[in-house]
Amino acid sequence: MAGFGRVVGCLLLVGALVGCGGGVASDSGRGDAQRMLDRRAGAVLERDRKAFLGTESPTAGPRGQLATGAAEFANLRNVPLASWSYRITSFRRTGERATVDADLRYRVRGQDRAPVASGRVLRLVHRGRHWYVASDEPAKKSGQQLWEQGAVRVVKGRHSLVLGVGQPEAGLKAYTRLADDAVPAVSRAWGTGWAGRVVVYVPRTVKGMAGLLGSTDGDYRGIAAVTTGEAGGSGAAPADRVIVNPDAYGVLGDFGRQVVLTHEVTHVATRAHTTAATPLWLSEGYADFVGYRESDRTAAQVAPELRDEVAAGRVPAALPADADFGFAQDAGRLARAYEGGWLACRMIAERWGEKRLRAFYRAVGAHGKRTGAVEEALRDVLDTDPATFTKDWRASLRDRLG
Repeated sequence: MAGFGRVVGCLLLVGALVGCGGGVASDSGRGDAQRMLDRRAGAVLERDRKAFLGTESPTAGPRGQLATGAAEFANLRNVPLASWSYRITSFRRTGERATVDADLRYRVRGQDRAPVASGRVLRLVHRGRHWYVASDEPAKKSGQQLWEQGAVRVVKGRHSLVLGVGQPEAGLKAYTRLADDAVPAVSRAWGTGWAGRVVVYVPRTVKGMAGLLGSTDGDYRGIAAVTTGEAGGSGAAPADRVIVNPDAYGVLGDFGRQVVLTHEVTHVATRAHTTAATPLWLSEGYADFVGYRESDRTAAQVAPELRDEVAAGRVPAALPADADFGFAQDAGRLARAYEGGWLACRMIAERWGEKRLRAFYRAVGAHGKRTGAVEEALRDVLDTDPATFTKDWRASLRDRLG
């Protein structure tokens, strides 16, 4: 099951105030623009179409059509929002036009402990005494929002909320069943000290998935799903989204689909303890460990790429490096990285127990920085050292896969 999701950090763009042309002070009109965006946000929350359209600027076209936000407002109709706000971080005015960098922050009702944050670039026009929105687009390197891709259909489960664009309701219900099974499976492994629910996005195609991640479809063509979120050890962090690639996910069997969703939900559960100190072999390996934990698959079945390497006498000399997990890597190398991380976590669980495995994961993340994190956690939690741990891991590869 190579190519499971990796943590993708949410990008929050914070711009500085800059001077504007034409001799206009840098903050001229900024307060009025913020108040207009506050009204716009209120209209979204209240589902007040008239008030929302009142913040939209007619285009320069002959028919005076409104900016494209009108369509996105309609696409949001089914999304249960608990909050929605804009905060201007940069305001650049030239005459009767302005470009605004802003943070869009929103929460889905009953799902998010903290808001999702997204960088936006809005172009405004000033007419009469008011500012109006001419365009509202993702900031550079920020992803699209799902409702920018079409009308959103929503299906609610016991532990999940699945949002899709261009997907039939029956298909979304199938994702809901898988997610509802994944959440308690993750809690049985990790514990209940997390939100215990998940939001899943299902775009129309892999191109839509890439758009949500601010990337190109070539980066994710063979990836079944990824998880977005802000890693950093904060209890307020879990505003994650599991984003599915319907093209790659659709070719998996029932077992593979369940493993993928359980893997991704594990990332959601462990987010508050996953930091810059956590190597990918541990975060991805643990997610795979939980994904396969309740199955009867053997190591050779789960790790066929490493099995072939070991059979050929090529036992890896070291645990997978972060670079081995790049989605653009050779498929075999990527598969071996996931398999190696999974086998390392499985070895810890078998030798020291799952309680120690969880403690080890938390200890690494709590270190705060990469240097020394694994070494100290190996010493303090598992009473071993990196050289011995690597030696034992290589021996376990031979035993399990040879």
